[in-house]
Amino acid sequence: MTEKEAYVAFNLTEQIGSVKVADLTLKYGSVAAAWEAWPKKVSRTGGEVDWRAEFRKADRFGVAILTPADPEYPMQLRDAPGRPLCLYVKGDPASLSKPSLAIVGTRRTTPYGTDQAFKLGRDLAAAGWCIVSGLALGIDAEAHKGALEAGGATVGVLGSGLDQFYPEENRALAREIVKSGGAVVSEFPFGRTPDTQTFPQRNHVVAALVRGVVAVECPVKSGTLITTGIAADLGRTVMAIPGRVDSRSSAGCLKLIREGARLVRNARDVEEEMSELMPLKADAKSGGRTPSAASRRADPAASDSAPAVPAPPPRPAPCPKPPFSIEEAMVMKHVDAEGVSVDALIERTGLPAMKVNAVCMALRVKGRVRFFPGNRVALPRAD
Repeated sequence: MTEKEAYVAFNLTEQIGSVKVADLTLKYGSVAAAWEAWPKKVSRTGGEVDWRAEFRKADRFGVAILTPADPEYPMQLRDAPGRPLCLYVKGDPASLSKPSLAIVGTRRTTPYGTDQAFKLGRDLAAAGWCIVSGLALGIDAEAHKGALEAGGATVGVLGSGLDQFYPEENRALAREIVKSGGAVVSEFPFGRTPDTQTFPQRNHVVAALVRGVVAVECPVKSGTLITTGIAADLGRTVMAIPGRVDSRSSAGCLKLIREGARLVRNARDVEEEMSELMPLKADAKSGGRTPSAASRRADPAASDSAPAVPAPPPRPAPCPKPPFSIEEAMVMKHVDAEGVSVDALIERTGLPAMKVNAVCMALRVKGRVRFFPGNRVALPRAD
Protein backbone atom coordinates (compact mmCIF):
# COMPACT_ATOMS: atom_id res chain seq x y z
CA MET A 1 0.00 0.00 0.00
CA THR A 2 1.30 3.47 -0.91
CA GLU A 3 1.11 6.54 1.33
CA LYS A 4 -1.53 8.02 -0.99
CA GLU A 5 -3.68 4.93 -0.80
CA ALA A 6 -3.41 4.93 2.98
CA TYR A 7 -4.55 8.56 3.18
CA VAL A 8 -7.58 7.72 1.05
CA ALA A 9 -8.37 4.69 3.21
CA PHE A 10 -8.23 6.76 6.40
CA ASN A 11 -10.45 9.41 4.79
CA LEU A 12 -13.11 6.76 4.22
CA THR A 13 -13.23 5.70 7.86
CA GLU A 14 -15.37 7.02 10.70
CA GLN A 15 -14.14 8.99 13.71
CA ILE A 16 -10.59 9.74 12.62
CA GLY A 17 -9.06 12.89 11.21
CA SER A 18 -5.75 14.38 10.21
CA VAL A 19 -4.55 15.03 13.77
CA LYS A 20 -5.00 11.40 14.78
CA VAL A 21 -3.48 10.20 11.51
CA ALA A 22 -0.44 12.43 12.12
CA ASP A 23 -0.01 10.93 15.60
CA LEU A 24 -0.26 7.39 14.23
CA THR A 25 2.20 8.22 11.47
CA LEU A 26 4.77 9.38 14.04
CA LYS A 27 4.19 6.22 16.03
CA TYR A 28 4.43 3.74 13.13
CA GLY A 29 6.76 5.60 10.78
CA SER A 30 4.45 6.01 7.78
CA VAL A 31 0.81 6.48 6.89
CA ALA A 32 0.71 3.05 5.26
CA ALA A 33 2.08 1.39 8.38
CA ALA A 34 -0.40 3.32 10.51
CA TRP A 35 -3.25 2.02 8.36
CA GLU A 36 -2.07 -1.56 8.68
CA ALA A 37 -2.05 -1.14 12.46
CA TRP A 38 -5.42 0.63 12.62
CA PRO A 39 -8.03 -1.83 13.94
CA LYS A 40 -11.24 -0.02 12.94
CA LYS A 41 -11.24 -0.40 9.17
CA VAL A 42 -14.94 0.39 8.86
CA SER A 43 -16.25 2.90 6.34
CA ARG A 44 -18.57 5.77 7.21
CA THR A 45 -21.40 4.00 5.41
CA GLY A 46 -20.78 0.65 7.07
CA GLY A 47 -18.78 -2.33 5.86
CA GLU A 48 -15.09 -2.65 5.21
CA VAL A 49 -13.20 0.27 3.69
CA ASP A 50 -12.74 -0.19 -0.05
CA TRP A 51 -10.19 2.41 -1.08
CA ARG A 52 -9.65 0.78 -4.47
CA ALA A 53 -13.31 1.42 -5.36
CA GLU A 54 -12.81 5.09 -4.43
CA PHE A 55 -10.01 5.41 -6.98
CA ARG A 56 -12.17 3.70 -9.60
CA LYS A 57 -14.97 6.21 -8.97
CA ALA A 58 -12.51 9.07 -9.26
CA ASP A 59 -11.34 7.79 -12.64
CA ARG A 60 -14.93 7.41 -13.82
CA PHE A 61 -15.86 10.96 -12.76
CA GLY A 62 -12.64 12.54 -14.02
CA VAL A 63 -11.66 13.59 -10.51
CA ALA A 64 -8.11 13.88 -9.14
CA ILE A 65 -7.57 12.85 -5.52
CA LEU A 66 -4.77 14.81 -3.84
CA THR A 67 -3.25 13.84 -0.49
CA PRO A 68 -0.35 15.26 1.53
CA ALA A 69 1.76 12.57 -0.15
CA ASP A 70 1.27 14.31 -3.52
CA PRO A 71 3.45 17.24 -4.64
CA GLU A 72 0.33 18.93 -6.08
CA TYR A 73 -1.28 19.12 -2.64
CA PRO A 74 -1.46 22.91 -1.97
CA MET A 75 1.24 24.26 0.33
CA GLN A 76 -1.21 26.56 2.12
CA LEU A 77 -3.11 23.48 3.31
CA ARG A 78 -0.04 21.34 3.87
CA ASP A 79 1.15 23.74 6.56
CA ALA A 80 -2.27 24.28 8.17
CA PRO A 81 -3.37 22.45 11.30
CA GLY A 82 -6.23 20.06 10.64
CA ARG A 83 -5.34 19.74 6.96
CA PRO A 84 -7.67 17.50 4.93
CA LEU A 85 -6.51 13.94 4.42
CA CYS A 86 -7.77 14.15 0.84
CA LEU A 87 -8.87 16.72 -1.69
CA TYR A 88 -11.17 15.56 -4.46
CA VAL A 89 -10.57 17.95 -7.36
CA LYS A 90 -12.70 18.36 -10.47
CA GLY A 91 -10.80 20.73 -12.74
CA ASP A 92 -7.23 21.99 -12.64
CA PRO A 93 -5.40 21.03 -9.41
CA ALA A 94 -2.83 23.78 -10.08
CA SER A 95 -5.50 26.41 -9.39
CA LEU A 96 -5.40 25.40 -5.70
CA SER A 97 -1.82 26.60 -5.41
CA LYS A 98 -2.31 30.03 -6.97
CA PRO A 99 -2.20 33.17 -4.78
CA SER A 100 -5.77 33.19 -3.51
CA LEU A 101 -8.32 35.29 -1.66
CA ALA A 102 -11.65 34.14 -0.29
CA ILE A 103 -14.84 36.15 -0.71
CA VAL A 104 -17.59 34.91 1.59
CA GLY A 105 -20.99 36.01 2.82
CA THR A 106 -24.64 35.28 3.31
CA ARG A 107 -26.92 33.25 1.08
CA ARG A 108 -29.72 35.79 1.62
CA THR A 109 -27.97 38.72 0.04
CA THR A 110 -29.31 42.18 -0.76
CA PRO A 111 -28.75 43.92 -4.11
CA TYR A 112 -25.93 45.88 -2.42
CA GLY A 113 -24.17 42.70 -1.31
CA THR A 114 -24.70 41.06 -4.69
CA ASP A 115 -23.08 44.00 -6.46
CA GLN A 116 -20.14 44.23 -4.06
CA ALA A 117 -19.35 40.50 -4.23
CA PHE A 118 -19.50 40.45 -8.04
CA LYS A 119 -17.31 43.54 -8.46
CA LEU A 120 -14.80 42.35 -5.88
CA GLY A 121 -14.51 38.91 -7.49
CA ARG A 122 -14.18 40.45 -10.94
CA ASP A 123 -11.61 43.10 -10.05
CA LEU A 124 -9.44 40.90 -7.83
CA ALA A 125 -9.43 38.12 -10.44
CA ALA A 126 -8.41 40.68 -13.07
CA ALA A 127 -5.52 41.66 -10.80
CA GLY A 128 -4.25 38.08 -10.70
CA TRP A 129 -5.84 36.60 -7.59
CA CYS A 130 -7.61 33.24 -7.61
CA ILE A 131 -11.04 33.72 -5.98
CA VAL A 132 -12.03 31.01 -3.50
CA SER A 133 -15.52 30.60 -2.08
CA GLY A 134 -18.04 28.00 -1.02
CA LEU A 135 -20.20 27.79 -4.17
CA ALA A 136 -23.25 28.59 -2.05
CA LEU A 137 -26.11 30.76 -3.21
CA GLY A 138 -25.80 34.50 -2.68
CA ILE A 139 -22.41 36.11 -2.02
CA ASP A 140 -20.36 33.01 -2.86
CA ALA A 141 -21.97 32.56 -6.26
CA GLU A 142 -21.59 36.24 -7.15
CA ALA A 143 -17.88 36.19 -6.26
CA HIS A 144 -17.36 33.16 -8.53
CA LYS A 145 -19.33 34.82 -11.34
CA GLY A 146 -17.29 38.00 -11.06
CA ALA A 147 -14.04 36.06 -11.34
CA LEU A 148 -15.37 34.22 -14.39
CA GLU A 149 -16.34 37.47 -16.10
CA ALA A 150 -12.76 38.74 -15.65
CA GLY A 151 -11.41 35.54 -17.20
CA GLY A 152 -9.63 34.75 -13.93
CA ALA A 153 -9.27 31.62 -11.85
CA THR A 154 -11.80 30.65 -9.19
CA VAL A 155 -12.15 27.65 -6.87
CA GLY A 156 -15.39 26.43 -5.32
CA VAL A 157 -15.20 24.34 -2.14
CA LEU A 158 -18.15 22.04 -1.48
CA GLY A 159 -19.64 20.89 1.80
CA SER A 160 -20.47 17.48 0.30
CA GLY A 161 -18.96 14.79 -1.88
CA LEU A 162 -18.49 15.85 -5.49
CA ASP A 163 -21.16 13.36 -6.57
CA GLN A 164 -23.65 14.81 -4.06
CA PHE A 165 -23.50 18.35 -5.39
CA TYR A 166 -25.20 21.05 -3.32
CA PRO A 167 -26.86 23.44 -3.98
CA GLU A 168 -28.34 22.14 -7.20
CA GLU A 169 -29.01 25.70 -8.42
CA ASN A 170 -25.26 26.26 -8.79
CA ARG A 171 -24.43 23.11 -10.73
CA ALA A 172 -24.16 25.03 -14.01
CA LEU A 173 -21.89 27.57 -12.29
CA ALA A 174 -19.65 24.74 -11.08
CA ARG A 175 -19.37 23.42 -14.65
CA GLU A 176 -18.38 26.89 -15.84
CA ILE A 177 -15.72 27.13 -13.12
CA VAL A 178 -14.16 23.85 -14.24
CA LYS A 179 -14.44 24.77 -17.91
CA SER A 180 -12.67 28.10 -17.30
CA GLY A 181 -9.59 26.46 -15.77
CA GLY A 182 -10.56 26.64 -12.11
CA ALA A 183 -11.64 23.80 -9.86
CA VAL A 184 -14.44 22.47 -7.69
CA VAL A 185 -13.07 20.79 -4.58
CA SER A 186 -14.21 18.66 -1.67
CA GLU A 187 -12.45 16.92 1.17
CA PHE A 188 -15.33 14.44 1.47
CA PRO A 189 -15.47 10.99 -0.13
CA PHE A 190 -17.95 10.14 -2.83
CA GLY A 191 -21.41 9.60 -1.42
CA ARG A 192 -21.09 12.05 1.48
CA THR A 193 -24.20 14.21 1.68
CA PRO A 194 -24.11 17.72 3.17
CA ASP A 195 -25.00 18.12 6.85
CA THR A 196 -24.31 20.35 9.85
CA GLN A 197 -20.83 18.86 10.23
CA THR A 198 -19.65 19.15 6.63
CA PHE A 199 -20.16 22.89 6.21
CA PRO A 200 -17.87 24.00 9.06
CA GLN A 201 -15.25 21.61 7.68
CA ARG A 202 -15.76 23.17 4.24
CA ASN A 203 -15.26 26.62 5.82
CA HIS A 204 -11.94 25.46 7.26
CA VAL A 205 -10.68 24.50 3.81
CA VAL A 206 -11.79 27.85 2.36
CA ALA A 207 -9.94 29.76 5.08
CA ALA A 208 -6.81 27.60 4.93
CA LEU A 209 -6.45 27.71 1.14
CA VAL A 210 -6.13 31.49 0.95
CA ARG A 211 -3.97 34.38 2.11
CA GLY A 212 -6.88 36.57 3.11
CA VAL A 213 -10.66 36.47 3.54
CA VAL A 214 -13.12 39.24 2.66
CA ALA A 215 -16.57 39.14 4.27
CA VAL A 216 -18.99 41.00 2.03
CA GLU A 217 -22.37 40.68 3.72
CA CYS A 218 -23.48 38.48 6.61
CA PRO A 219 -25.64 38.54 9.75
CA VAL A 220 -24.06 38.14 13.18
CA LYS A 221 -24.91 34.43 13.35
CA SER A 222 -23.60 32.93 10.15
CA GLY A 223 -21.12 30.50 8.68
CA THR A 224 -19.20 33.50 7.37
CA LEU A 225 -18.06 34.39 10.87
CA ILE A 226 -16.96 30.79 11.35
CA THR A 227 -14.81 31.11 8.24
CA THR A 228 -13.29 34.45 9.30
CA GLY A 229 -12.63 33.09 12.79
CA ILE A 230 -10.76 30.12 11.35
CA ALA A 231 -8.87 32.45 9.03
CA ALA A 232 -7.79 34.65 11.95
CA ASP A 233 -6.63 31.59 13.91
CA LEU A 234 -4.57 30.50 10.89
CA GLY A 235 -2.95 33.93 10.57
CA ARG A 236 -4.80 34.92 7.41
CA THR A 237 -5.75 38.56 6.81
CA VAL A 238 -9.42 39.18 7.63
CA MET A 239 -11.23 41.99 5.81
CA ALA A 240 -14.83 43.15 5.65
CA ILE A 241 -16.93 45.44 3.49
CA PRO A 242 -19.10 47.77 5.58
CA GLY A 243 -22.82 48.15 5.05
CA ARG A 244 -25.72 50.07 6.48
CA VAL A 245 -25.67 50.22 10.29
CA ASP A 246 -29.35 49.26 10.42
CA SER A 247 -29.05 46.34 8.01
CA ARG A 248 -29.20 42.86 9.51
CA SER A 249 -27.35 41.56 6.47
CA SER A 250 -24.35 43.77 7.26
CA ALA A 251 -24.35 43.30 11.05
CA GLY A 252 -21.75 40.55 10.90
CA CYS A 253 -19.37 42.62 8.77
CA LEU A 254 -19.73 45.61 11.08
CA LYS A 255 -19.01 43.33 14.05
CA LEU A 256 -15.84 42.08 12.34
CA ILE A 257 -14.67 45.65 11.70
CA ARG A 258 -15.32 46.63 15.33
CA GLU A 259 -13.24 43.62 16.40
CA GLY A 260 -10.27 44.53 14.20
CA ALA A 261 -10.95 43.26 10.68
CA ARG A 262 -9.60 45.54 7.94
CA LEU A 263 -12.28 47.76 6.47
CA VAL A 264 -12.18 47.55 2.67
CA ARG A 265 -14.40 49.21 0.08
CA ASN A 266 -13.18 47.72 -3.16
CA ALA A 267 -10.47 45.64 -4.81
CA ARG A 268 -7.95 48.47 -4.57
CA ASP A 269 -8.32 48.53 -0.78
CA VAL A 270 -7.87 44.76 -0.66
CA GLU A 271 -4.73 44.97 -2.82
CA GLU A 272 -3.28 47.59 -0.50
CA GLU A 273 -3.96 45.41 2.54
CA MET A 274 -2.31 42.47 0.80
CA SER A 275 0.45 44.53 -0.85
CA GLU A 276 3.31 42.49 0.57
CA LEU A 277 1.64 39.28 -0.59
CA MET A 278 0.52 40.41 -4.04
CA PRO A 279 0.81 37.74 -6.74
CA LEU A 280 3.57 38.33 -9.24
CA LYS A 281 2.72 37.81 -12.89
CA ALA A 282 5.19 35.90 -15.01
CA ASP A 283 6.85 37.72 -17.92
CA ALA A 284 6.38 35.37 -20.85
CA LYS A 285 9.44 36.67 -22.71
CA SER A 286 12.02 36.84 -19.96
CA GLY A 287 10.69 34.15 -17.66
CA GLY A 288 10.93 36.67 -14.83
CA ARG A 289 8.18 38.16 -12.70
CA THR A 290 6.47 41.50 -12.88
CA PRO A 291 5.51 43.36 -9.68
CA SER A 292 1.83 44.07 -9.15
CA ALA A 293 0.35 47.54 -9.42
CA ALA A 294 0.01 47.74 -5.63
CA SER A 295 3.68 46.86 -5.18
CA ARG A 296 4.74 49.56 -7.63
CA ARG A 297 2.64 52.13 -5.81
CA ALA A 298 4.56 51.24 -2.67
CA ASP A 299 7.90 51.52 -4.55
CA PRO A 300 7.81 54.51 -6.96
CA ALA A 301 11.31 53.73 -8.22
CA ALA A 302 10.06 50.48 -9.65
CA SER A 303 7.49 52.11 -11.89
CA ASP A 304 10.02 53.19 -14.53
CA SER A 305 11.69 49.81 -14.86
CA ALA A 306 8.78 47.38 -14.65
CA PRO A 307 5.82 47.28 -17.01
CA ALA A 308 2.39 47.73 -15.50
CA VAL A 309 0.16 44.74 -14.94
CA PRO A 310 -2.13 44.60 -17.96
CA ALA A 311 -5.56 45.97 -17.18
CA PRO A 312 -8.61 43.91 -18.10
CA PRO A 313 -9.84 44.68 -21.60
CA PRO A 314 -12.19 47.65 -21.72
CA ARG A 315 -15.86 46.89 -21.97
CA PRO A 316 -17.55 47.85 -25.19
CA ALA A 317 -19.41 51.13 -25.11
CA PRO A 318 -23.08 50.57 -24.26
CA CYS A 319 -25.57 50.92 -27.06
CA PRO A 320 -27.88 53.91 -26.84
CA LYS A 321 -30.83 52.96 -24.69
CA PRO A 322 -34.31 53.42 -26.07
CA PRO A 323 -36.47 56.12 -24.52
CA PHE A 324 -39.07 55.23 -21.91
CA SER A 325 -42.70 54.87 -22.75
CA ILE A 326 -45.21 56.52 -20.42
CA GLU A 327 -45.85 53.24 -18.57
CA GLU A 328 -42.12 52.53 -18.31
CA ALA A 329 -41.50 55.96 -16.84
CA MET A 330 -44.27 55.37 -14.29
CA VAL A 331 -42.60 52.12 -13.21
CA MET A 332 -39.02 53.44 -13.21
CA LYS A 333 -40.05 56.28 -10.90
CA HIS A 334 -40.41 53.72 -8.10
CA VAL A 335 -37.50 51.36 -8.85
CA ASP A 336 -34.28 51.71 -6.84
CA ALA A 337 -31.04 49.79 -6.25
CA GLU A 338 -32.47 47.87 -3.28
CA GLY A 339 -35.35 46.47 -5.31
CA VAL A 340 -39.12 46.82 -5.07
CA SER A 341 -41.74 44.10 -5.36
CA VAL A 342 -44.00 43.88 -8.38
CA ASP A 343 -46.99 44.08 -6.03
CA ALA A 344 -45.71 47.40 -4.72
CA LEU A 345 -45.25 48.68 -8.28
CA ILE A 346 -48.84 47.76 -9.12
CA GLU A 347 -50.07 49.64 -6.09
CA ARG A 348 -47.88 52.72 -6.63
CA THR A 349 -48.44 53.10 -10.37
CA GLY A 350 -52.12 52.21 -10.44
CA LEU A 351 -51.50 50.14 -13.56
CA PRO A 352 -53.07 46.68 -14.04
CA ALA A 353 -50.97 43.75 -12.85
CA MET A 354 -50.64 42.35 -16.39
CA LYS A 355 -49.40 45.71 -17.67
CA VAL A 356 -46.83 46.11 -14.86
CA ASN A 357 -45.45 42.62 -15.48
CA ALA A 358 -45.17 43.31 -19.21
CA VAL A 359 -43.48 46.66 -18.62
CA CYS A 360 -40.99 45.15 -16.17
CA MET A 361 -40.11 42.44 -18.67
CA ALA A 362 -39.61 45.04 -21.41
CA LEU A 363 -37.38 47.10 -19.12
CA ARG A 364 -35.37 44.00 -18.31
CA VAL A 365 -34.80 43.31 -22.02
CA LYS A 366 -33.59 46.90 -22.44
CA GLY A 367 -31.14 46.48 -19.56
CA ARG A 368 -32.88 49.13 -17.42
CA VAL A 369 -33.82 46.79 -14.55
CA ARG A 370 -32.94 43.37 -13.22
CA PHE A 371 -34.99 40.82 -11.32
CA PHE A 372 -34.29 39.39 -7.87
CA PRO A 373 -35.81 36.49 -5.92
CA GLY A 374 -39.11 37.31 -4.29
CA ASN A 375 -40.51 38.91 -7.48
CA ARG A 376 -38.48 42.09 -6.92
CA VAL A 377 -37.29 44.55 -9.55
CA ALA A 378 -34.13 46.65 -9.07
CA LEU A 379 -31.92 49.04 -10.97
CA PRO A 380 -29.06 47.46 -12.96
CA ARG A 381 -25.68 46.79 -11.41
CA ALA A 382 -23.60 49.97 -11.09
CA ASP A 383 -20.11 49.47 -12.59
